[in-house]
This record gives sequence, C-alpha cells and structure tokens, in this order.
Amino acid sequence: MTTATTSAPTATGGPKKRAAGVRKEMTAADIAAAGLRDRWYPILPSRMVRPGESKKVTRLSVDWVLFRDPQGTVHMLEDRCPHRSAPLSVGQHLGDRLACKYHGVQVDGTGTVVSVPGMPGCALEGKRATVSLRVVEAADTIFAFVPLTQESGPTPFVLPDRLTDEAVSWFPNFAEWAGPWRFYMDNVLDPMHGAFLHRDSHSMFGGDTSARFRIRETDRGFFFEKTDQVGVNFDWVEYVRGSMDYVDLEIPYAPNAGPGGVFGIVGMATPIDADNSAIFHWRTRRVDGWQREVWRFLYRTRLEARHWEVLEQDREVLEALAADADHEEHLYQHDLGVSRIRRIYRADARKQAAILAGETV
Repeated sequence: MTTATTSAPTATGGPKKRAAGVRKEMTAADIAAAGLRDRWYPILPSRMVRPGESKKVTRLSVDWVLFRDPQGTVHMLEDRCPHRSAPLSVGQHLGDRLACKYHGVQVDGTGTVVSVPGMPGCALEGKRATVSLRVVEAADTIFAFVPLTQESGPTPFVLPDRLTDEAVSWFPNFAEWAGPWRFYMDNVLDPMHGAFLHRDSHSMFGGDTSARFRIRETDRGFFFEKTDQVGVNFDWVEYVRGSMDYVDLEIPYAPNAGPGGVFGIVGMATPIDADNSAIFHWRTRRVDGWQREVWRFLYRTRLEARHWEVLEQDREVLEALAADADHEEHLYQHDLGVSRIRRIYRADARKQAAILAGETV
C-alpha cells in the first residue's frame, strides 16, 4: 500500500501526510464527513464482484476498483492508473491484473506496475504506485481495511460475535442510502424510535412509548438500554469498537415468527461520501437442527419482505433529514446514546486530523 505524503514542516515540526487515496489536506471536519480511517469496513456483498469483471465503488469519498484474480481472491485498488490517473475500472481485466485503457499500463492486485507496454523497462515497472487495500471476505461480504497513512498497519480482522457463532443462522442485507453515515449511527443508537416509527411493524408493535435509559460501559464499547422495559421492543443496543465499528441489538419475536430465539441484528454503515452511505445488516437467529431449516425457509418466504419494510421506514426518514439536521437540536434523556457516539467520533476525527497535520498526538 502506498500513500502520498508531503515533507512541508508544520508548526510542531513534523511532516504533513495525506490519507490513502486523497490528494488534499484533510481537516477533522473532512474526516468526520467522509469517514474515519484505520478501520475495517464492509465494502460490497461478495456476490457483486463476479469472476472476470472489475467493479467500481466509492467509499470514504475515494473511488476504488475491485476485481477477482484467477484464484478467486478479491483485490481492491484506488481507481487511478499511476501513469495519468485514468480509471482502471474501465480498462481490461487480465486475470491477476488490470490494464489501463488509456495507455495499457498493467497494475496487479498489490498496486504494483507489472508492465508498461508503451515503454518496456521504464522506471515505473516494478513500482508499487497504486494504493492497494487489505481485503478479507467473510459473512458473504467483502471487507477492507481503510488506512489513515502509509504507516497504518491493518488491525486484526475480527467479525462480530453473532457472525462467528456456528449456532447462529444469519442472512446478509445491503442497501445504499442517500444520507450521511453519521445519521445511520444516530438512528441505531436511538432505540426509542422503534416504538414510534416502527409501531405498525410485525416486530415492534409492543411496549410503552415512554421510557428511561442508561449507558452501561463495557470493555469494547457500551450498551444503551431502557431501564424499565426489557424483551418487549427495540429495548437496547450495544455499540462495539473492535477491528470494525458495529451495533448489535435484539428484537423479540412473536411465536408466529417461527422457531428459534430472539431476532438479532448486526449493523454497520460505510461512508460512500459525505452525503451517501452503504448500509449493511445481518439478520440473525440462534436456532439449530431441523428448526434452522424451518426458520430459513420462513425468513425467505415471509419475513424478509417485512424486514425490508422496517428498513425502508428508517431510510425514508433519514433521507428526508436536512444535511445539517444534527445541528442546533434540543436533545433529551433518550438521546444519551446519540450524544455519546457523536463525542466518540468527533474525538477520533480530531486525532486523525492531527496525525495528518504532523502534530504530536
């Protein structure tokens, strides 16, 4: 992986740096809008990158290209040829490399230039000149580590607990929303909205429309939970800060929803840019034996459509919010989780901006 840097000294004497795939200085506000770095993010469902094709995506306000090599391994490069910055995604897939359509320069999955047909033997050959991200496929999804600087090494890749538990059955879900990624995080750190926005849904029709909440700290994040109601509605959510940021929650199911325990959801949001988000959910249930097949059949034939309806209720509201909806609000006790997550992310953005500015952190 390569990241362009500059050597201009800052007021504190350190060199300024540029983030991977970014050719301008980034402030804390820029990072907060485009997405925090030094994290693993879900990028696309695995099924969306087929053998022999390249797929262009925008994530964290950078254009990337994904492709599979002959062994089926997915690679993720910045979508710019190192020669003249033409998009590699419109070039030719050559199995273990991409050939730029503009001048034929060939770049492999590590970002190394392996051939310059117009000038064989030139200094560009053998040079790792295109940003390449570390990629892992798991839970039917392509994940990538998005670094802050050239010195950023990937953290260990660790999936959420529910997705590694063999006793848990899950279904992935992917959507793109026309709204900032931070609105999604605010939404899921707000369990009370379930009793109003989703009141007519198949799973969140029960319980009171008033409640008291508390934050319960953990060694990996925190729980935001109702103190006076449990196991009735969307009554708690856990925010986890691991190798990737995600939320984990449970919603009780009525008996007519089939066999198994409560319905669990793992949720993540990956910024596309400052105004759009890639939303990933895994709908889960702890169920085994013949009951697992019954549950999976019931989910595909009846329940999945209902879950899409609930998700659409969230999307419609969040896409309708003004771009500055999280400014000049009047928050109250139900919004403790929202306030906490915002403070965490603002602090992270300031720290990452300071590193890019060459300041001592």
